[in-house]
Amino acid sequence: MPIAASPLDLEQLRDIIVAAYPETRDGRFSLLNEGWDSVAVDVDDRLIFKFPRQAHAEDALLMEARLLTVIGPAVDMPVPELTMHHTPRVFSRHVKLAGEHLLAEHYAQLSEAARDRLANRLGLFYAQLHAIDAAQLRAAGAGPAEAIAPADTIVAGALPHLPHHLRGLAERTLAAWADLPPDPYGESYGFFDGHGWNMAFDHASATLNGVYDFADSGFGPLHQEFIYSSFVSPELTERIVRRYEAETGKRLDRERIDLTTGAHRLWELAQEAGSPETHEVMIAAVENWAAGARF
Repeated sequence: MPIAASPLDLEQLRDIIVAAYPETRDGRFSLLNEGWDSVAVDVDDRLIFKFPRQAHAEDALLMEARLLTVIGPAVDMPVPELTMHHTPRVFSRHVKLAGEHLLAEHYAQLSEAARDRLANRLGLFYAQLHAIDAAQLRAAGAGPAEAIAPADTIVAGALPHLPHHLRGLAERTLAAWADLPPDPYGESYGFFDGHGWNMAFDHASATLNGVYDFADSGFGPLHQEFIYSSFVSPELTERIVRRYEAETGKRLDRERIDLTTGAHRLWELAQEAGSPETHEVMIAAVENWAAGARF
C-alpha cells in the first residue's frame, strides 16, 4: 500500500533522537516506514521512536500515550509505555516489545498447544480491556472508534472493483449489513486493531510478547473487536472468542462477527477505490474472508 513520504529522512530523525537521548549516538538506526500515521525508527532493536506524519496523527499519538497509562496497569498483556517529547517536534519513545509480526503463514505452522496459548492470551486481554472503567478512558481522551461505513457507501466503492465471482456474496453481505440491528452488548472500549501486524510474536518460542498501536482504539460495537484476528486466521478468531466467553460469561454471535468481518474487508476496498495499485491486496483480503464466509 502506498505510504506518504516522510517529511524527514532517517538522518534528520536520528539527529532529533540523539539530541534527546545522547546515549543512542552510536546505535544502529533503522527506519520502519510501514505505518499510515507515523514513521517509526528502531534503535538497536531495543527502542522505538514514533514521529507523526500529520497533525491528526500527532493528536492520535498524544491520546495513545494517555490511554496506555490507563490500559497498561489493567491488563496482563504487555503494551508499550510511551514517553512523549514535544520539541523540536512531537515524537514518542518506548522500549520495543520483543518479537515480530504474526502472519497467516506463521500461524499455519503453530502447534495446537501454541495456538491455544496465543488465543487464551488474547481472549484474556480483550476481557480485561473491556472491563476497564469507561470514565477513566474517556478522561484520557478515548472517543468513538472509526465506524464501518453504511452498506450503500461500500457498494458504490467496492463492487465495481470486485471480480465477478465475489459480487453475489458481497451483495448478500452488504444487504445483511444494512439490516443489522445494534450490537446486543452495545459499545465497549476496544483495541479494534488486533491483527498480526500489531503483535510482537516470538517465533522461536511461539509466544506472544505483547500488542501495540492503540491509535485506532476507542468505543465501538463489541462484536467488531473480534474481526481483525481473522487476518491471521478465522480459526484463531474462534479460539479467541471461546476464551473471551469463558472469561466474561458473554455469548458472542459468530454470524455477526463473520458479517462484520466481510463488511470491513469490503469497506477497506471501497476506501481504496481511487488507488488501483492497492486493489489486488484488498481483493485478496476479501477472497480470504469469502473462503470461510457463512453467507
